[in-house]
Amino acid sequence: MSCFPPTGVFCWNELLTRDVDAAKAHYAAVFGWTYEPSPDGPCYWVASLGSTPVAGLFQMEGEAFEGIPPHWLSYIATDALEATVATMEANGSIVLRPPFQAGPFRIALMKDVTGAAIGLTQMVSAGEAGGEPG
Repeated sequence: MSCFPPTGVFCWNELLTRDVDAAKAHYAAVFGWTYEPSPDGPCYWVASLGSTPVAGLFQMEGEAFEGIPPHWLSYIATDALEATVATMEANGSIVLRPPFQAGPFRIALMKDVTGAAIGLTQMVSAGEAGGEPG
């Protein structure tokens, strides 16, 4: 049994920033968040309130992020990532990044019909988690 939210529910938020240290200090002072580095890579930190994970912080580096301002990105849960991506495309959304593996999750980044970016995420079992790295 999984505690992952059902399809259609917002399930995660990430701050993409060029100054993770400043963000960590700010949100620690404001909300009391603590941080652990992600085992999936050196550019990602998981923020927690007590023992509850509440958000991710991602260090934006390199040419891929030129011209992109720091921002928060929200994710919606799905139990069928590829099907949800196809349905969104059929309804006018644009794929910004096709499905990829990130730890125990499959993720896709989309631009909806209003131009807003949104992440989709599906939790996968340990046996399925061997796909393309994020």
